[in-house]
Amino acid sequence: MNARLPAAGRIDGHTELIVHLGYPTHSFKAPLIYNPYFAAANINAVVVPMACRGPALPGLLPALFGLDNVRGALITMPLKVSVMALLDTVSPTARVAGACNAVRRDAGGRLVGDMFDGEGFVRGLLRKGLVLAGASALVVGSGGVGSAIAASLAAAGVQRLALFDVNPAAAAGLAARLRTEYPALQVGTGERDPAGHDLVVNATPLGMEPGDPLPVDVQRLDPRTFVGEVVMRQRMTAFLSAAQARGCRVQVGSDMLFEQIPAYLDFFGFPTTTAEHLRELAWLEPQEDKP
Repeated sequence: MNARLPAAGRIDGHTELIVHLGYPTHSFKAPLIYNPYFAAANINAVVVPMACRGPALPGLLPALFGLDNVRGALITMPLKVSVMALLDTVSPTARVAGACNAVRRDAGGRLVGDMFDGEGFVRGLLRKGLVLAGASALVVGSGGVGSAIAASLAAAGVQRLALFDVNPAAAAGLAARLRTEYPALQVGTGERDPAGHDLVVNATPLGMEPGDPLPVDVQRLDPRTFVGEVVMRQRMTAFLSAAQARGCRVQVGSDMLFEQIPAYLDFFGFPTTTAEHLRELAWLEPQEDKP
């Protein structure tokens, strides 16, 4: 056996780190998916959660990438937007989204950022048979994840996007970036009526805690509307359960995560795999990771 490859799960002097930055860490699922895959594939790497609040990020990120065995960083709430100012270059998707969830150091030492939330979400929809070309979508939430999903929906060919956020300036800023990149796209802001849309997305934290209000009036949902969720703390949120009761097809939050990880692995330069294989290996409870 190659001496540089570990026994399953072993950490040694050759182990490369993917740091998972965000706060709070109790909802982090990525270590429970990447690490069993790394162990099964005999890849000497590990994802390590680090509870980083926003004010600490400007000092922490450059310091972490000063370590030779840090391969990259996963970035999650509440850091996806603020990390953009700390990077040397970002992908077009990250520019439109105004946020970033993956950072690596290139051969020249530059910090390079990309955004995969939207790609994972859209890949899940397409694999479930939803036709996005020419479709109409409502995205509730214009923060990091909502902006990423909107950007990827635009790239996938949706015709009309309605954006809503409790902070109107956030939705307006996202709409402006979308219009710049996709001038033919019909973009509106300020309304969250789900009626008449082919797709409705909850891209807010609503559903993380019991008793949270629903992001839209589910009585206005047409049974033909596809409903997607980003909250991963539980598989079936109250919103998804209510939408399913209306007859809607749904996508759970963890699907977005599983579908984007193959793209992350490629970004970080690791051997990649399929979402199905990741799901088989993951250390998640059945209610968290089963479709």
